[in-house]
Amino acid sequence: MTSILHLDASARPGLAGKDEHGSHSRNLSLRFVSQWRARRPQDPITYRDIGQTPPSIISHDWIASSFTPEARREPWMRDTLAESDRLVDELIAADVLVIGTPLYNFGMPAALKAWIDQVVRPGRTVDIDESNLLDPYIPRLADRPRHLVILTARGGIGFDAGGEMAHMNHLEPNLITALGFIGITRVHQIAIEGQEFGGELLAASVAQALDKVDALVSELQHSLQAERVAEPA
Repeated sequence: MTSILHLDASARPGLAGKDEHGSHSRNLSLRFVSQWRARRPQDPITYRDIGQTPPSIISHDWIASSFTPEARREPWMRDTLAESDRLVDELIAADVLVIGTPLYNFGMPAALKAWIDQVVRPGRTVDIDESNLLDPYIPRLADRPRHLVILTARGGIGFDAGGEMAHMNHLEPNLITALGFIGITRVHQIAIEGQEFGGELLAASVAQALDKVDALVSELQHSLQAERVAEPA
């Protein structure tokens, strides 16, 4: 089976087209998991709506606890890291990480950044080799193939690579860097643009993105099956 971890980061709780001020990124992520489930109902899907229930922002106590070796942690340190441990466990178990997120002020929503800060953890998702100062970081989630699916909604246009506004897009590059740092390097991106303009421009972008989601689900399911067949017995 293939395990899916599905995150929604939009501050908008509803769905575009159904609710006033509904979310386009939620529509994309819902389309992805619905299509996946329709074809592979046996695959487990874990869902977190971090847009409505944001993870905690890391604190001084979190940092002190995280950088203390596990054997030396005091009970309060373990309590401080309990939320992070749950989020990390979900991520480690996932074969496909699906993130539905808007572009807010040229970057990711604060809730998604809080999640990133909770799961990039020394000793859990990355190791540090202090003997190798030039390249000390060892990604622990590179132990098996994991896929990252970023499903984005943007108010403006031209934020894709090569676009006129690409230099102002710090959402996907940030996610790709942070999650690649811990070993998730197979990346797939689909975006809706033109939400602030609406009309035919937005409608065309939505239709194109939904078609791309359907194609990506089929492609990923086939590639994951091929990867499993190719694994040594």
